[in-house]
Amino acid sequence: MPDANVSAREFAALFNELRNWGRWGPDDQRGTLHLLTPERVVAASRLVRHGRTVTLSLPLNTDRAIDNPAPADHHMTLVGEAAPASEPMHFNKDYVGLDYHNDGHTHIDALSHVAYEGSLYNDWPGDAVTNEGATIYSIDVLRNGLVGRGVLLDVPRRRGVAWLEPGEHIFAEDLEGAAREQDVAVSHGDILLVRTGHARRLAELGPWNTPEAKAGLHPRAMRFVADRGVAALGSDGNSDTAPSSTEGVDFPIHVLAITAMGLHLLDYLQFEDLRAACERAGRWEFLFMAAPLRISGGTGSPVNPVAVF
Repeated sequence: MPDANVSAREFAALFNELRNWGRWGPDDQRGTLHLLTPERVVAASRLVRHGRTVTLSLPLNTDRAIDNPAPADHHMTLVGEAAPASEPMHFNKDYVGLDYHNDGHTHIDALSHVAYEGSLYNDWPGDAVTNEGATIYSIDVLRNGLVGRGVLLDVPRRRGVAWLEPGEHIFAEDLEGAAREQDVAVSHGDILLVRTGHARRLAELGPWNTPEAKAGLHPRAMRFVADRGVAALGSDGNSDTAPSSTEGVDFPIHVLAITAMGLHLLDYLQFEDLRAACERAGRWEFLFMAAPLRISGGTGSPVNPVAVF
C-alpha cells in the first residue's frame, strides 16, 4: 500500500491542483453539476430495462448509539384514539426532526456545507452562511433533483473481503482496479458511488465509534474523481477516512470535494441492496435518482436515493 500520510504542504498542493474556482464563472452555483448535462441524463434513462427500483438509503434511525450520536426525532402528534367516537373518520399524524449532517443518516451535502481557510467553493467568503442559513450554495440548487448515470465501485469485492476495516484507505488504484474488474468505466457526468462495506460491518458486528474510525477515500484518490469528470460522489460512509492521515485536516475529502471542486457529496448511503441488484443484473451502472428537500438556505438535506434497473 502507498504511504497514507499527507503533509500540510502536499494537501495544499492537491487542493490547488483540483480547484475548480472560476471554471464556470465567478457566480457559479452548480459546481460539477455542470458536467451532468441533459444529454447525459437522457443517456442514463436508457439504462432502465426492467423497471426494478432499489433504495440506497438507511432507515431513519431514532436510537442514540455510539454510531448514531444525533438520532432522529420521530413522534406522533395525533392519533385516532383522541377522536370522538361519534366521528367516523380520524387522522394520524407524526413529526420528524433530524440533525442529518451526522453519522447514521443518509443525506446530501450542499456546497455551503464546508468552508476551508475562510472560503467556500469558488472563493466565496465563509460568512455567507449565517444563523439564518446559507445565502449562497444552498441545497435548493438541486430542487429539480439529481438524476443521471450511477456507477457503483465495490472496493471490498475487489479486495476479496466483506468490508474494509475502519481506518483503511481507498486509493486511486483501488478505484481503477474495481472499475476494471467490474467492466465498467467512470465517465463525465457520472454519479460515482464507492462501497466500503460500512453498513454491512455495522449490521454484522454491531456498533462502534464510527465518527472516529471508518474506511474512506484517500485524498490522492480524488485525482481519479476529477480526471473522470464525476458530477457527484457518494459513499456508505462519509467518503472520508477516520482517523485522518492528513496533517491539520480532519475531513480532507470534504474539503477537496466540496470546497475545492464544487462536488456534492452523498453520505451514509447503504449499498447492500444495490450490490446484490448489480450482481443479479450483471452490470454496475444504472439510472440514479435523488430528490433533496427544498430547504431555503439549507446546507444539505436528508435524501432517499433510488437506483433504477
